[in-house]
Amino acid sequence: MNMISQLHRTLDSGSFAVTAELTLPDSSEKDELVETALKLSPYCDALNVTDATSAIPHFSSLAAAYILLDNEIEPVMQISARDRNRIAIQGDVLGAHSLGVRNIFCITGDGVEAGDHPDAKPVFDLDSISMLAALNNMDKTGSFMSGRKITPKPRLFLGAAVNPFAPPHSYRPHRTIKKWKAGASFFQTQFCFDIGAMKRFSEKLVELSDGNPPPVLVGLGPLKSSKMAKWLRDNIAGVSIPDRIIERMDHYPEKEQAQIGLEISKEAIDDLKSIQGVAGIHIMAYRWEEAVKELVEDSGLSKINRL
Repeated sequence: MNMISQLHRTLDSGSFAVTAELTLPDSSEKDELVETALKLSPYCDALNVTDATSAIPHFSSLAAAYILLDNEIEPVMQISARDRNRIAIQGDVLGAHSLGVRNIFCITGDGVEAGDHPDAKPVFDLDSISMLAALNNMDKTGSFMSGRKITPKPRLFLGAAVNPFAPPHSYRPHRTIKKWKAGASFFQTQFCFDIGAMKRFSEKLVELSDGNPPPVLVGLGPLKSSKMAKWLRDNIAGVSIPDRIIERMDHYPEKEQAQIGLEISKEAIDDLKSIQGVAGIHIMAYRWEEAVKELVEDSGLSKINRL
């Protein structure tokens, strides 16, 4: 069983990495999950399996990660602090590691009021930073938070979220450095539609890290229509879409807007490649697997060209 993940190797080598988010089902049926993952995996180094995104229950991220591994696909397993205390988090990570999971993505999680179970009791025993510190301690020293030893110690590659596009903008690089020092080895961002904001964030991150910034995979969400763009801007916290993007899409008939959305994402990839600290992209194309293929191939990011 590999002790170091492919994503870890790719980022360590300096190659431009590609990850994508896998939509998890609302049922216990795994066939659609596997079918979608098999469509995405030829173009990605790893696939994120989410943990009850927006505080809405879906298929388990731990079970999904194991199913991906069983199909020779590398997962990035998300763990939300909202639903587990430190005992459950540490136990789940050990169990995931025993199954072959190496990439663990630590998030605080949306509040329960954001989902369809607003009366649920949130946990939030830890937040993303304290979770990173706890799991990094398991990896580096082989110890639980209590100090009890773990033999053998797990080998983990820890990731965390960052949003350069949400205010207060000046605070975002500093929080990223806090997560890095706590144990994060890579970052994935929220949807990026503002290259200027991403560049300013990266420049500050370079400064704060003395010229050696942690690898950041920039989130891309190809837009199918201007209607979708407006909905994301108005309803998803932390998503910022400049008016010029929406105006550009509005210039075209609705049936042509999806292709314009892809062109906008391709242009973003070309710009991102030149920004120091940007180590790859993270594609979030909900039920639009064909978009991942086109973005990767047309941007020269096919595995044969990168690895």
